[in-house]
Amino acid sequence: MIDTKSTVRIERTYQAPADAVFAAWTSPEVMRRWWRVEQGWGESDAEVDLRVGGDIRVVMHDTDKDAEYGGGGKYTEIDPPNRLAFTWLWDDDDRRTLIEIDFEEVDGATKVSFTHSGLWDEQAVRDHEGGWTGILARLASMLEEQPRG
Repeated sequence: MIDTKSTVRIERTYQAPADAVFAAWTSPEVMRRWWRVEQGWGESDAEVDLRVGGDIRVVMHDTDKDAEYGGGGKYTEIDPPNRLAFTWLWDDDDRRTLIEIDFEEVDGATKVSFTHSGLWDEQAVRDHEGGWTGILARLASMLEEQPRG
């Protein structure tokens, strides 16, 4: 059972097929375009070795504060286009967490169930919920801008 006091859960539906949404989470070229908390931040750096045990790494750039927020982890589950899971560790922290993402396509739209567990306290849950809400909003904007085939 997941401890709700240490877990962020967000569900969001994207007007895009599951393949496209899954690819947005696993292609470094695409991730660079949307993985940032604020709209005005610079393009993120992203690295992906898409295999169980492979690395994921993202560095976000807050250009206003001249600050970087980086982290990464290891893929623990990869089931395209249904599920993705990876550990996560911020560069300035030694507390490892887990991110799990489920993708469910219905009539060309994809419901994403996002879970970030293992956070250390309720403030961390609130901070991460705010951050992930912004990041997932950038993903929605990016998917809306893509031409549909």
